[in-house]
Amino acid sequence: MAGVYIHIPFCKKACYYCDFHFTTNAKYHDRMVDAICTEISLKKDVLQSINPTTIYFGGGTPSILNKDQFNKIFDALDRYIDFDLIEECTIEANPDDIHLALLNDLKKTPITRFSLGIQSFHDDELQLMNRAHSSKEAINSIHMIKEAGFNSFTLDLIYGMPNSNDEKWLQNIRQAIQLEPDHLSAYCLTIEKNTVLDNWLQKGELDKIPDELGIRQFKLLIEELSDAGYEHYEISNFAKKGKRAIHNANYWQGKDYIGIGPSAHSYSHQSKGRSWNIAHNIKYMESIEDGRLPEEVESLSIIDQVNEYIMIRLRTKEGLIFDELNALFGAQHLQAIKSNINLIDKDLFVLTAQSFSLNVEGKLVSDQIIRDLFVEE
Repeated sequence: MAGVYIHIPFCKKACYYCDFHFTTNAKYHDRMVDAICTEISLKKDVLQSINPTTIYFGGGTPSILNKDQFNKIFDALDRYIDFDLIEECTIEANPDDIHLALLNDLKKTPITRFSLGIQSFHDDELQLMNRAHSSKEAINSIHMIKEAGFNSFTLDLIYGMPNSNDEKWLQNIRQAIQLEPDHLSAYCLTIEKNTVLDNWLQKGELDKIPDELGIRQFKLLIEELSDAGYEHYEISNFAKKGKRAIHNANYWQGKDYIGIGPSAHSYSHQSKGRSWNIAHNIKYMESIEDGRLPEEVESLSIIDQVNEYIMIRLRTKEGLIFDELNALFGAQHLQAIKSNINLIDKDLFVLTAQSFSLNVEGKLVSDQIIRDLFVEE
């Protein structure tokens, strides 16, 4: 299994918490789409060799594109991949972009799944984040997606918000459940450097958010979604039975993926390496137009590969699988990891003869546990 990720670096407005690569300048939509199509042709050999089973449009805000631009990208892909193999084709979207005409157009494309950036059902929180939609628009967009015949969609929520409280967070969760998504993703607000929220924090215009708030709301999230029948299969992701996100699961299982577009990343299991495109729209387009891939490449040592496995697999419900570790990296590295497990607080994990995984308390400090498990030369 392998996936194709296509980065659409355009947004209507800048969210105050976001540090992803995007621009609000709409001048280059057509030129960027043309460059993306050219990059697809430049990577045709790789695309044909991996036989992708998923496509994911991320951003930015992919739903900002029109039907002709989407069709152009799908036509470019159709030359080099077999759409009969595609199990899932996802588009990230904002509620304010959703309308029936667009949905009817997208229904004629290979898109099967929406990832909706809801973030909150409270207008005061949406305004604090500088989101372009209201709570009412969010709810209406989901009803429209269902009416258009899209049966698979995921909702993104953010917890640990400034001025939040547990009651508001529970209202967010319960409203999401009532809308019956087959998948939910939820992330604790992280104030990244050089964002508006970070600027406010540095100036004292925003109070520091206590860690206890995020911890408490994460536990409420797990409890509410479990009661509603959602499987907590990755730290930030929950799914109805059989509805795990196939594309994202590829990342956590170390499968191949090809990144297309500015800032997009790729990983090759066969070459044990990863690459990423330049995070600069003009330089990206100019390079592609000259027939050059604007990417940097990194080869992974065996230690890099072991630690990457630890980092991505420990986020999942299944955790580290010992037989798999031994088959991939050998008994020496498996033993090194098992030795490091002895240094971890036993109240933070579940250990069996076959695997090592994190419990709820361990998930709260997963970054530290991952670092503690890393092996050295």
